[in-house]
Amino acid sequence: MKQLIRYSLAISTFAITLSGCDNGNTQDKELIKSLEAKIQTLEQQLAESESSPPTLSSNGSADTQALEEKIASLEKQLADSSGSGNGASTLESVKKLGYLKCGVSTGLTGFSAPNDKGEWEGLDVEFCQAVAAAALGDKTKVKYIPLTTKERFSALQNGEVDLLVRNTTWTLHRDTALGVTFAGVNYYDGQGFMVNKSLGVTNAMELDGKSVCVQSGTTTELNLADYFKFREMKYTPVIFDTEEETINGFKTAKCEVMTTDQSALYAHRLGMDDPDSVVVLPELISKEPLGPAVRHGDQQWFDIVKWTLFTMLHAEDLGVSSVSVDDMKNSNDPDIRRLIGLDGPKGKGLGLADDWSFQVIKQVGNYSESFERTIGMSSELKVRRGYNALWRDGGIQYAPPIR
Repeated sequence: MKQLIRYSLAISTFAITLSGCDNGNTQDKELIKSLEAKIQTLEQQLAESESSPPTLSSNGSADTQALEEKIASLEKQLADSSGSGNGASTLESVKKLGYLKCGVSTGLTGFSAPNDKGEWEGLDVEFCQAVAAAALGDKTKVKYIPLTTKERFSALQNGEVDLLVRNTTWTLHRDTALGVTFAGVNYYDGQGFMVNKSLGVTNAMELDGKSVCVQSGTTTELNLADYFKFREMKYTPVIFDTEEETINGFKTAKCEVMTTDQSALYAHRLGMDDPDSVVVLPELISKEPLGPAVRHGDQQWFDIVKWTLFTMLHAEDLGVSSVSVDDMKNSNDPDIRRLIGLDGPKGKGLGLADDWSFQVIKQVGNYSESFERTIGMSSELKVRRGYNALWRDGGIQYAPPIR
């Protein structure tokens, strides 16, 4: 029995050693040291029991059982710690690779689409750049990977991308059952409808009996069904697998109405042969909080992505822009000094350089700069801030304090 316990201890020690070699996490290393110390204590107890007089053999049996239980407990802790730390963290992988793999749409004007020069641009693209600036100190260190709606979650789950920023709605099911975690909302949206002006429709309640182009496997499809069912209206769904097919279906009159997020409808309207011949109806039939998502279980990377977004919001709130951030190094405002990493928690808690937030603002800008440049009034889409205005300006964009 003692030989069996010794063998189990040896296996545990070897497994711990391997775990320590593969895992760079400080907390995990501390746990490994703790487990090693406990195993050494058990080995000493075994040695003492071997030298005990034969008359204590009955008690020795009980001691042996107790040791076996302790070993089983230690091995469970070891398995748990090893399971949670397999492989490098996302931040480590990104640094080793030298660039961020960011999942974006296959082409949605204003959010993520290549321009005439083949360069990716848009609100989601600029957030990818902001995360690269935070993690690597260089916003250009991004590889954009275009993904369809069907590909996006599996690409994140299997490590094909490090970050998904693809006009994706944050829902309960996605946040709990798909192995992904949403890190915030970079655009508050809602589902809407687009029609040809010749249809003579001015609001969504006049869509009874119409045919509607919609993409399969999306929250859009579910919201559409809910909207018509609740209002006891009829419609004919014309379903397509991809976003491009859905747009072409509307263009070629395979349906009378197209539905998706309203922000996307404004973008698709610009791509019509005659943009003035179509109109986006004013109603929103759903809440569509769009935001970046990361793989579930990597708390450090989740924090980095989340606080990159919060930094951009705080910068707008405090009036710090890509133009003024250099001058802000001389500011006496404690909130601004914490924002750009001069005081406060800096980068230690995130595993980043102390100037990570400064680089985000300097290289990409605050939230307002990014919004206006890509989809706002300075862009061809001319989308108003609305819900995406800061809390003090009547919107709902709000970030917790940097302290």
